[in-house]
Amino acid sequence: MKFNKWTVALAAAGLVSIGHNAQAEEGYISALSKTTLSGFVDTSLSLSEQSTGTSIAGRVPYQDASKMNGINLDVIQLSLASPMDESDWAAGYGVDLLFGPDASAYSVGSAGEADDVAVRQAYVNTRVPVGNGLDLKLGVFDAIIGYEGFSNRDNPNYSRNMAYNLQPFNHTGVLAGYQVNDLVGVQFGVANTGSNIVTDRSADTSDVSYMGSVSIEAPDSFGPLAGATLYIGAMTFSPDSDGQENLYVGSTIPTPIEGLSLGAAWDHVENVFGEEGVDADVYAGYASYQATDKMSLHGRIEYLDGDAGGYFAGQAAALGGVDNELLALTATVQYDLWENVLTRAEVRYDSEVGDAGDIYGDDDEILTFTLNAVYSF
Repeated sequence: MKFNKWTVALAAAGLVSIGHNAQAEEGYISALSKTTLSGFVDTSLSLSEQSTGTSIAGRVPYQDASKMNGINLDVIQLSLASPMDESDWAAGYGVDLLFGPDASAYSVGSAGEADDVAVRQAYVNTRVPVGNGLDLKLGVFDAIIGYEGFSNRDNPNYSRNMAYNLQPFNHTGVLAGYQVNDLVGVQFGVANTGSNIVTDRSADTSDVSYMGSVSIEAPDSFGPLAGATLYIGAMTFSPDSDGQENLYVGSTIPTPIEGLSLGAAWDHVENVFGEEGVDADVYAGYASYQATDKMSLHGRIEYLDGDAGGYFAGQAAALGGVDNELLALTATVQYDLWENVLTRAEVRYDSEVGDAGDIYGDDDEILTFTLNAVYSF
């Protein structure tokens, strides 16, 4: 709030006082000036050789049969944020709100209902001046494991990998992060549960979920491997009740070929979806090549090996009482023709390579084609 010079002069002389509410409002305006508004609108067109009702094993719920053979509004994200500065006692916040069909992955309540409006993230960030600075995040935040994340625009391919279906999307809890040096960072967190339900609670207050990670970047002394990253993350859902346990190892690797980078990921999951004794492994390899200033090529190969049981929610019957083995190949061409718009075309091949039979309608394989356009602001 602005005051005229006469009022300020009188206040300095002690003849008048500037009210507390007015000063508080000025503080609010100052805080608001640090807030950024951003987001994106994500749309797609997907075609499948099978009917729209054919379930696709291995796909996340919001990229399954309901998206096939039609034009889709995937999701709208609105983000408000005030990042922390470099001061010792810095503070900030972040909010990501989702609107549209894909929001249902985050909006399932404890009663099982889903909505087209959801909170992806909403947290307060603070820093404590311990060592290099201990950053604390309290509220709802993205899961810390996995090679890929929720936003299509931030991933090399439009479709999610098969491991993403076996990981939590977000947590409600507290996460501590510490940068040991320029090359090593660590995280540790505690959450109410391992589920995506914001209001979910464990039956026992001592039976919470834990998570942790270590990230390492190769120094310049590694020569051609300088800048390569290794990330190891783990979490356990309600350890006192045989809950799901996730171990993730991922790496990005530069190459001597200009514009070409490689990646690899391994996800090991025990007690999948709380099914005791049902374990799974997903292995994935990635390659990205920046062909021109506007065009890039992205490829992914995956192999999933899981025990018999309730492996994918809603697909246990289709997979039958046999071990689950799935193969997926994905090729994506991205071309940035318009400013602020990501456009790409993708072909994905999924195949059941075990003994589960024809799990894609009347076939054991399925081919899908997708056009994706995302406007970021």
